[in-house]
Amino acid sequence: MDRSIALRGLGMLLVGTAVAGCATVAPLPYSEMASSAYLAPDPADRSGRVPYRYSTSVDWRAYNKVVLEPVVIYCGRDHQFGDMSDKDKLALAGYMQTRFADRLRGRFTLVRDRAPSTLRIRLTLTGAVANTPVLGTLSRFDLAGAVYNGVQAARDGEGMMTGSVIYGVEIFDATSSRLLSAYVTKQYPPAYDIKASLGALAAANAGIDKGADALVAQFN
Repeated sequence: MDRSIALRGLGMLLVGTAVAGCATVAPLPYSEMASSAYLAPDPADRSGRVPYRYSTSVDWRAYNKVVLEPVVIYCGRDHQFGDMSDKDKLALAGYMQTRFADRLRGRFTLVRDRAPSTLRIRLTLTGAVANTPVLGTLSRFDLAGAVYNGVQAARDGEGMMTGSVIYGVEIFDATSSRLLSAYVTKQYPPAYDIKASLGALAAANAGIDKGADALVAQFN
């Protein structure tokens, strides 16, 4: 097959995918999360990364320890895993546990027991999308894909055929169990992150890294 014809064919495929990709998976205020009754649309979030949030006035400087609960894999009817395998869900949950613990250690002492000056954090993995094999990477080099990904990069949007991760964060005072903050977030890598397009879960893992950094940043 002539190379130019093949590239045009790929370009047409990517354009079609870009149009279809405009309707990406959007997070929900998941009905079976403990904080679902508190979550409300966040008008301050223009990125779409954190569409639902609950917050109270908290002096985070009063806390220097944290209990990080084991990551929960959400099983409610409104989950957004699509046809993702249980094996991949477990892999993402394990990666999330490790990365969030690593990031939180830079700000808190990780402990197991509830005590004064201690937060308790629960992470609930509610959905994820895997990368599209091969085409996800090729779309970074094809002309049509480059145009689409360029627009998405400028607006901090999702790249073409790129995976993502969706999860809930609930933060409690460890001694009183009072809910201090909660939110649902969707995270994904920058549109031109080539490394994050390699491997089915690479983009979702990159999203977890970004989300862990964002969580710790709110405590500073």
